[in-house]
Amino acid sequence: MKIYTKTGDTGDTGLIDGSRVQKDDPRVAAYGDIDELQAMLGVIKSGLPAGSPLGALLMTIQKDLFSLSARLADPKDRIAERKEKVITGDARIEALEREIDHREAELPPLNAFILAGGGPTGAQLHLARTICRRAERSVVGLAHRVPIDPVIGTYLNRLSDLLFVMARHENHKAELPEDKW
Repeated sequence: MKIYTKTGDTGDTGLIDGSRVQKDDPRVAAYGDIDELQAMLGVIKSGLPAGSPLGALLMTIQKDLFSLSARLADPKDRIAERKEKVITGDARIEALEREIDHREAELPPLNAFILAGGGPTGAQLHLARTICRRAERSVVGLAHRVPIDPVIGTYLNRLSDLLFVMARHENHKAELPEDKW
């Protein structure tokens, strides 16, 4: 099988159900933003040592994001029926919340806005957070047009919080000061 199909040369793309939409369709934008976030997490992982707990967590999140993208790429959301690969409820969101709580317990209280930066990992996590917020906005926009499982937006909202806390945590571990606004 060749990677190129030539079917998208005129500006449309295929969805999982076989239908075709324009590449600037809000559905394609939403799962494209999630794909960009997933790729950014791969960039962050590439700079971590093998076996890093942060790398393992990022891998889990990448798989979650792939699942979310697949659900958005299927207008009928039939992928949700395949439970083994799909975020369908609160369990994954609760897992993100536990990760937030675990890291926040080690951080000084937040009493100002934080400017993105710090060390390479912290700065990249801040960038991932902004990509996640964009993906969340895209999903919200799509949900104004078509029915979308609310767990998708909730997951992205919680993930952006986790990415912010991870950035702070990585910079704190590296004893790098936070630039405040």
